[in-house]
Amino acid sequence: MKKTEKKSKTETAIKRLMVANRGEIARRVFASAKNLGIETLAVYSEADSEMSFVKEADRSVMIGPGPAAESYLSIKKILEVAKSEKVDAIHPGYGFLSERAEFAKAVIDAGIQWLGPSPRVIELMGNKVAAKKAAESAGVPTLPWAILAEGWTAATLKASAKKVGFPLLLKAAAGGGGRGMRLVHGEGELLEKAESAAREALGSFGSGEIFLERYLAASKHIEVQVLGDRFGKVIALGERDCSSQRRHQKVIEEAPAPNLLQKTREALCKAAVDLAASVNYESAGTCEFLVDESGNIYFLEMNTRLQVEHPVTELVWSVDLVAAQIQIAQGKTLREIIPHVDNLSARGHAIELRVYAEDPAKGFMPQPGELGEVRWPSGPFVRVDQGFESGSTVSIFYDAMLGKVIAWGMIREQARTRVLRAICETEIEKVRWNGDYLRDILEHEDFIDGNVTTQFLGEKFANWKPSPRTKSDQKKVTTARSNPNADAAQSPWIVYGDATVAATKRYSKAGVGVAATVGVVGGPLCSEYPGKVLKVNVKAGDLVAEGQALIVCESMKMEFTYAAPAKAKVANVNVKTGMVIAAGAVLIEWETT
Repeated sequence: MKKTEKKSKTETAIKRLMVANRGEIARRVFASAKNLGIETLAVYSEADSEMSFVKEADRSVMIGPGPAAESYLSIKKILEVAKSEKVDAIHPGYGFLSERAEFAKAVIDAGIQWLGPSPRVIELMGNKVAAKKAAESAGVPTLPWAILAEGWTAATLKASAKKVGFPLLLKAAAGGGGRGMRLVHGEGELLEKAESAAREALGSFGSGEIFLERYLAASKHIEVQVLGDRFGKVIALGERDCSSQRRHQKVIEEAPAPNLLQKTREALCKAAVDLAASVNYESAGTCEFLVDESGNIYFLEMNTRLQVEHPVTELVWSVDLVAAQIQIAQGKTLREIIPHVDNLSARGHAIELRVYAEDPAKGFMPQPGELGEVRWPSGPFVRVDQGFESGSTVSIFYDAMLGKVIAWGMIREQARTRVLRAICETEIEKVRWNGDYLRDILEHEDFIDGNVTTQFLGEKFANWKPSPRTKSDQKKVTTARSNPNADAAQSPWIVYGDATVAATKRYSKAGVGVAATVGVVGGPLCSEYPGKVLKVNVKAGDLVAEGQALIVCESMKMEFTYAAPAKAKVANVNVKTGMVIAAGAVLIEWETT
């Protein structure tokens, strides 16, 4: 039975709050909690012992070693600390356990307030198949799709693909964030990408179940922020445009969405509220949609947590979403939390940039290691949500995002120029990061005009190199700029789901690329970054072709594949599935001729 605001109301005090997460999101939750007079507790891994979020919490407890499975993903350890420290509530942040229904249930069963929707809703909307069925029941349109359960065969895969039609996307049924997602243009690449998607889905979410969905080219990726209280009231806080994405990973987000018809905005918000209300949604959540060139909307998924990009909504709607989550869990109504809830309106425009420790000139490979001097921007109407400071270490165990730079303006162009100035002022030493890449996106005419679709970065930045800058510009931007002479083709990695990044150079252990000669490879194939071996496709004695996929690895939650730099014969394979490798490790040795 659907809840109503006539339901009896009781409030629950929250005096001590744990954040079962790390980095910038932990710091963000701490800020709102402290504004409400709530004591904060951080849990952290050994790898994060010197991170700023650990120091900023009122209390901090170490819960395990670096690997997430032994720390941030351990429900048992987190609850043991929560009970011993007598916390009243747990905020999961995003990622890790934030969308695990079993975690939410365990928290509630322990008598602790869960700062999110009910376990039932998390389970329902967390499975992409169930979510699509719920959307269709609520009258929300979806694209053609088909489920592919674990244990699928090549025959069932082919039949499902025929039903959906090409091009199509393979997606993890049990999770999001781009993990396990692959674009398939035709039957010839279907099986290989399905195996890769299922493997990544299993590693990321504990389930290898995937589904197929018709791929809609030249569309906008638009999401709607919803808030629901415990008494049946659900509201939409407008939409965000997340179309600036690379390999299905969001790079830049903004609110409101530019160049969107008012009737489309209204349809998106209505669809999101209708869906959320139909499942009695509580707390903050996000409904994601695709919008085609004609303004038709198609439901993608619902994220039952706070989104990475929530700051742009907060700046435009003047609502503290984290505080709202806490107060909803305390039993307050939306009218108590937001007195003008029935007369809400957006004001101005906000743009967010995701700052990553990665090398855009080499296939966006993560850049773990110790940071040098870090200087984040400041100034009027600029907000920075970050978890790293000078001397912090980017761990191999976690996502490579360093923080988010956000700017607000009364009009979009004002927000754009402010966030551009802010990223130019950001300085990060000792590791490569994506500042130049973000800057060039902001300065592209299509972005300036607001004419961005999900194809934008893949089409216009497929072979990106840093734009030439003046000396004064270079000084403003960063002391750790991407190498302007680096060639993406010099990486031995092929990134599935991206435009072709074919290896055309051979590599020595020193990492120096030289021209390849057929049948002759000057040095062994070495790892450029630390990670874990997921699959080995060759053995000693095999003849390999230039560009052939040899070894699949995972680094910082992303899956990549080492490719053969030239036609050659394998002498030795020095790694096996499951092996943890260091940067510079010799993977494959070649026979010499």
